[in-house]
Order: sequence, then structure tokens, then C-alpha cells
Amino acid sequence: MTTSVMPDTSSQFNRRWARLLLETLTRHGVGHICIAPGSRSTPLTLAAAEHPSILCHTHFDERGLGHLALGLAKATRRPVAVIVTSGTAAANLYPAVIEASLTGEKLIMLTADRPPELIDCGANQAIRQPGLFAGFAVQRVDLPRPTPDIPAGWLVSTLDRALADPAPGAVHINCPFAEPLYGADDTGREDPWSRTLGDWWQGNDPWLKLPGTAAPASEPDWASWRGRKGVVIAGRIPCEQGARLAEWAAELGWPLIGDVLSQTGQPLPYADLWLAHPDARQVLRQAELVVQFGGSLTGKRLLQWQEQCRPAEYWLVDPLPGRLDPAHHRGRRISAPIGAWLDHHPAIAQAPWAASLAGYAGLARARIEAALGDGLGEAQLACRLNDLLPADGRLFLGNSLTIRLVDALAQLPAGYPVYGNRGASGIDGLLSTAAGVQRADDRPLLALVGDLSALYDLNALALFRRTTAPVVIVVVNNNGGQIFSLLPTPEAVRERFYVMPQQVEFRHAAALFGLDYAQPDTPAGLRACVRRAWSRPGGGAATLLELKVQPHEGADVFRQLVSGMARP
Repeated sequence: MTTSVMPDTSSQFNRRWARLLLETLTRHGVGHICIAPGSRSTPLTLAAAEHPSILCHTHFDERGLGHLALGLAKATRRPVAVIVTSGTAAANLYPAVIEASLTGEKLIMLTADRPPELIDCGANQAIRQPGLFAGFAVQRVDLPRPTPDIPAGWLVSTLDRALADPAPGAVHINCPFAEPLYGADDTGREDPWSRTLGDWWQGNDPWLKLPGTAAPASEPDWASWRGRKGVVIAGRIPCEQGARLAEWAAELGWPLIGDVLSQTGQPLPYADLWLAHPDARQVLRQAELVVQFGGSLTGKRLLQWQEQCRPAEYWLVDPLPGRLDPAHHRGRRISAPIGAWLDHHPAIAQAPWAASLAGYAGLARARIEAALGDGLGEAQLACRLNDLLPADGRLFLGNSLTIRLVDALAQLPAGYPVYGNRGASGIDGLLSTAAGVQRADDRPLLALVGDLSALYDLNALALFRRTTAPVVIVVVNNNGGQIFSLLPTPEAVRERFYVMPQQVEFRHAAALFGLDYAQPDTPAGLRACVRRAWSRPGGGAATLLELKVQPHEGADVFRQLVSGMARP
């Protein structure tokens, strides 16, 4: 006697389809999913909420949600998924998709959609979503309307193929669901459709396994190149490789010029100042080989030297695809993980050939100390940032003047995790990204952003109402986008159309979202506020510290220091 199986209703099969989709994501390393509220995405949301291996994060702002996922992906170095409903909710993910395409985080954008018969006919909240992210998504999967006529093996293997693509960046999976979207839970019912996958459900592997990335090859002439005069440029690289790269360069006797995101400890700090010194540039002209690790260089003088240098060869090592060299040097573009590449290219102990560069870095340090004094401005904050860092924590740096001052005036500890959005270098989603970084592993976080950046992502303060570890957000309020003070535009035009002073105080924003707030006005007061924050247990609200500084002071000090180094 056979047991009859009642057919699924549309809402029940939508749930089965979504469960299989979410289970497939976990087989590719997804452990975090960021979810915004919406009706059309209900099957996906319910599947994520019931999955035992998925940690769900929620936010009401889809633009911030995408950046929250970006921060999680940066810090975990694993793929992170996002679930949103249809219409402009999906479009708000675009900035995070663009950033991931440039910095390599793997995001999986699950955009719920109306079925085809509701597109281009005036239906509510229905837009053309296939191809929404154009060339910024490395893979695109336009799923059909869920139906048991499509084998479960087709769905899981289609997803496997897209998710196994080694290319970094975002994967867009568009998921149309027809109504009804709500119905009784069918977990206990017999499910012939899902059962066709057999014992796959009891394992942890993908249904369709695809070949992985090959190990990097050794440069055949490395043995001869390593004995010549080389220079190492360190851009954005993983924190565990920063100290190792610095040791590798030191053993070779090669100067290392490290970006603020290099996490190398910047053995020759303040490069954006001392590279303005003509004698320092004269020393570097002797370089026969320049090896750059990672992209996204911050300092203007470093970018200028990188563009103008003419060694015999220029090598650029980074796991991301593409040229990553805006100066278009003749040389080698080596796509490989930095640690694996160093394994294949051992150093040999040699005396430094450009030891005099340390003297120029020392000169820059002396001039910084003489120029800054004892006050509390944004230049002083950047220079003494190390005094505020939490033990075993993380640092997130905003864009524009903030990161440029830290890059030029600070020397951060080797191997200390430093994060930023330096792909497209926008100010959208900075606080949301910082929230994702903190949630990745519950370590204390110091985030430093400007006032316009904070205003642009003000909704993200809701993500800091309850944190699992102490968080300090420092908002440097210089009353506008003072990075534009460095532009040679007429002052009246500059203030109105570029700097855009807003005359705001963040005390009210902190109160709105229930955050602790202080406005220290001395270095000692700032240090005391930060110490109190680090001593508090996790589980409470973040601390927002607002530094009200003179509008042009930071840019003026920076300009004067660069000018002084250029005239020895």
C-alpha cells in the first residue's frame, strides 16, 4: 500500500525552495546573513531564521545593510549573504556591490523579486531586477519562479557553479516568488522534491564540486633579482601578512613604504611627508626593482612617486584580478595570495642599500612634533592614534581627510587589524561597514570618521545600540568636508559647493539611538573617555565621542608639513 503525498501549496513550496537555497549557501562558507524587512523576501527570511548554522543580522536601511555585510566579509574573509525585498530595496545595495568588486569581498545578494507576469505592467514595487548590478557583480543567477517541475539538483548545482567562482566580489541571485507568500509551516511533511538529493542533506559539502585555485608559480629569475636594489610598496594587505612582509623586506635590505592599510608597522613612517623631500626621491631613483603588494594606495606623495618611478621592472602582487596599477608600468602582474607568494620567494640576508631613508623619516617625525603642540586637533589625533587603540582590537578608518592624516602622521602597530573602504573611497556606509567589522568576532573596535561621513550614514548608529564588545566611534567634526580645503578653488565657491558646513552637533544623534556620548576638548580628556569605554563589558551601547576642531586646522597643518619637507 503506497502513502499518498499531498501536493505543496505555492507558499509551502516557496519555503522548500528557499530552504534549499540557504542550505547551499552554507556549503560555500556562509555563516552570516544580513536581512532587511520586506514581504516578497519572506521565504528567504524564514529559511534563514530557522537555519541552525546561520547568524542573522537585521537593519532597516538596505544601503547600510549592504555595508554591514561588507564589513563582516572584510573581517571574517568569508562570504556573507544579504536578503532584501524587491524594488528600490535591491537598488540600495549597489554601493556595497561596487566596493566589493574593487576590494574583493565575497557578497551574495539575494534580491527577492516579483514573478515575470508582474514586471513592466504597473504592478506595485516591481522593477526590472535581472542584471541590476551590471558588470559589478562577478556572477549573476536569475532564478525562475519556484516550482516542483524544476529538479532540486538543478537549483543546487546552478548555485554551486556561481558560488564556486574564485573571482572576488558580489554574486547576485535574483529570486522571484509568486504569492501566496505566507502559510502554515510544512517542516514535518514528506517532501519528495527535496528527498531527491539523498544523503547530501546530512553532509557539509557542495552538491557540485569545482576545481579550486592553483598555487602560485615561482618567478624563475627571482634568485638574481633578490640580490639587486629593490623597493617594496605595501598597500592593502591582510593583517597576518603585514608583519611578515616587513620582515621579508628587512632581510632583503630593501626599504618598505607602507600604506596605512598595509598593517606592516610602516618601518619608514610618515612617507607622505618625507617623499616630498628631493634628496629622498634621489635615493629611491637607484631602485632596479619595485615590488608592490596590494592596491589602494592612500598617500598622494606615494602615488606620485609610484607613478614616476622607472625601475628596470615593476611587479605587482595581489590576489585580485586586473592591473591595479594606474601608472601602467612595464613589468609583471602576479595574481596570487601574498602569503603563498612569499613562501615561493624567500629572502636572503643583505645590508640595507637605502639606509639614509630612515633619516628622512626621522626628520618628518621631528617636524610633526614641532608643528602639532599639545592641543586636540585632527592632526594631533591622527599622530597619537596609537594611544587610543584597544588591546586585541580593531581599527576602522573613514575616508577623505581622516585616513590621509593617519596615513601621513601616524605609525600603527605591525599586524594590528586596520580596515577601511578604499576601493571606491566613498563616504557612504562607513559606519555600517565598521559595525560589520566589529560583529565578525566580538573584538573591541575604534572607528574614526568625519562629520559628513557620519551624517551620510547616520542610520547606522542603530547598529551600535547593543554591541558584543566595547566600541568607540570618534567623529571628527571640522564642520564640513575639509579635504576640499586642499583644492585650489576660490574660497567662497569652495565653502558652498565643496566643504558644505552643516553646523551640527552629534550629541542629539547619540541620544536618538541610545549611545553614550562625550565631547572631550583636551588630549587627557579624550584618553580618559576612551579608557572608560574600553573598561566596560560588552553587551551595552557604543560610545560616540565628538571632537569639535577648527575647520581648516588639520588641512592647514598637513599642507605646511608637506611644504616644509619639500624645501629642505
